[in-house]
Amino acid sequence: MKVRTLIVDDEELARERMRQLLAGQPEIELVGECADGREAVAAIQAKSPELIFLDIQMPELDGFAVLEAIKSKPMPVIVFVTAHDKFALRAFEVHAVDYLLKPFDRERFQSALRRAMERVKHREDPARTQAQAAALTEMQSSAKPAERLAVKSDGRITILKTADIAWIEAAHNYVEIHEDKRSHLLRETMGGIEQKLPPEKFVRISRSVIVNADRVKELQPTFYGEYKVTLHNGKCLTLSRRYRKKLPQLGVG
Repeated sequence: MKVRTLIVDDEELARERMRQLLAGQPEIELVGECADGREAVAAIQAKSPELIFLDIQMPELDGFAVLEAIKSKPMPVIVFVTAHDKFALRAFEVHAVDYLLKPFDRERFQSALRRAMERVKHREDPARTQAQAAALTEMQSSAKPAERLAVKSDGRITILKTADIAWIEAAHNYVEIHEDKRSHLLRETMGGIEQKLPPEKFVRISRSVIVNADRVKELQPTFYGEYKVTLHNGKCLTLSRRYRKKLPQLGVG
């Protein structure tokens, strides 16, 4: 039985190279190629590949954001492709998630493919799934803060620039991301979304609220050590006493 395989890379030459290397593999069924993250999400949802050669660094949606958007169960087996992310390479090795470092030769590609094919046979093994999830978490925490977020809703992927986000609040098992004129629900924890945002721009002012410091117009002390935080769009929020240590990040202190 052939393994359904998808190539995702924003470099045409890299896609062509992988396509040529896969062409002589009788156990591989190439179901598509994608030039960016948004194409990849749509292709993964439509074609359910078992194996993906996934570029890490792509415009708009990088490899991490693609996996965040799909959250398939079981997850496809991922062979990451990277040009220089040395920390990620160490994480892959520790957690047995393979990678290709550009430029790669045929021998290295074959080695990665053999390991990936073995993983496909056990892709529903809970231990292996947990190891892959651990590797992804480690790599995400080491990556640069996102300049864009992918929000999936009603079968569509909306790309948000983090600079356009005014504030974020907890909403049960979701977070609600507010721009000036619209909002979006994302299934995520406050801690999880906080880790993905630029820390010099986004400040957690209470257990349930994160604010974009660039959108803060006024801070006014109130009772019990709290502060009233007014945004440029007129929204009023509260910085709780427990989070007073965050005041310097908002220009106070």
